[in-house]
Amino acid sequence: MNKPLQHAPARARRLPGRRWLIGAAALALVLGGYWYYSRGGDQGGGGRGGNAAPVRVTQVVRRDMPVVEHTLGTVVANTTVQVTARVQGVIDAAPFKEGQFVKKGDLLFQIDPRPFEAALEGARAVFAKDQAQLVNANRDKERYTSLARQGAISDQQLATSVTNADVLAATVAADKAAVDMAALNLDYTHIRSPVDGKTGPLLVQPGNMVLATGTAPLITIEQVRPVKVSFSLPQTDLDRIQARQKAQGLVAILDNKRSASGEALSAPVDFTSNAVSDQSGTIELRADFANEDLALVPGQLVDVTVQLDNVPDALIVPRDAVNDGPDGPYVYAVEKNKAIAHLVKILFDDTKNVAVAGDLKPGQQVITEGQLRVDANGSVRVIGGEADDAAAPDSGKVPDKGTLRVRVPAPGKAT
Repeated sequence: MNKPLQHAPARARRLPGRRWLIGAAALALVLGGYWYYSRGGDQGGGGRGGNAAPVRVTQVVRRDMPVVEHTLGTVVANTTVQVTARVQGVIDAAPFKEGQFVKKGDLLFQIDPRPFEAALEGARAVFAKDQAQLVNANRDKERYTSLARQGAISDQQLATSVTNADVLAATVAADKAAVDMAALNLDYTHIRSPVDGKTGPLLVQPGNMVLATGTAPLITIEQVRPVKVSFSLPQTDLDRIQARQKAQGLVAILDNKRSASGEALSAPVDFTSNAVSDQSGTIELRADFANEDLALVPGQLVDVTVQLDNVPDALIVPRDAVNDGPDGPYVYAVEKNKAIAHLVKILFDDTKNVAVAGDLKPGQQVITEGQLRVDANGSVRVIGGEADDAAAPDSGKVPDKGTLRVRVPAPGKAT
């Protein structure tokens, strides 16, 4: 009865070997099925395509293509003013609300005027006193002049009276300037808005003492009708920028801002910087927008599109149709069910469509999907009809930003 127990270890040792054989056979079946379906499984039940690579195509279109640049812009206030005090004193009142729109000349702050009113009265009193003394000095001057003609007084006495009158005349002039200065200081106790604009937060509350020499602003006012949009373009576009400005002018379009009619906001570029930034290699441009609806706020980031040029009568293909090869960019054209590589020269790439020059013809089919399975001069099979014709004339919209482009290596020298 103990003999069967003696054979149990030998049978247990054979089980792992069988499991390895079963696992290897299953793996071979999985790999074989994957190879079959990846090479010919998508040919359908008919199998008429043999080993032809399935591809999607789009037609080549001939049309004008705008040369545009997309960049990020910043809204800048037309004018920014930091309001400060020009005389020392205690702020009595601030008769406005934070964020309020104010006009030039509107009262913003009232500084205690009493010390300045007193100073003005004192200056006027000194002016009146010296003016009376000047009148008396002029009378003495006339009297001494008459006596000198009669020889009744010496020349020195006459000269003294003339000098005294001149000194008092200068004193009166200085007193007049002091009165004007005191009146100006009194006027400075009324701090008014220097521009039309929108107020920011109140930085100094009523009751605080302000200094004439202080640099901290009481409030900041920004003119937001109109506003500027500042953006930068690479210096490689400088020739096109200058040529476009001379010919018909540049227009900045805000892609993500719409007018009441639903159109994208646009404005002519009226400023081009006089220098290229040595840090970024870009040049700054600006455009003024009326901003009647206050949709643009200073500091806001906006998407800006600028048309710099136009490529006339160009051959347009989708960006996905262009591949990189050792001899340069090329596209696969479908000719008699074969993929023929055509070298092309890229004239402009707007991230969606590409204007090219080469031996392509309008209406010719180029491969946009499936290049990884294509061999040069190899058989192909068009599936699913044509892909969306991204190069169609009515698709001259702003291309999507951030599109990932994958270049397919050439299978050899393109012919």
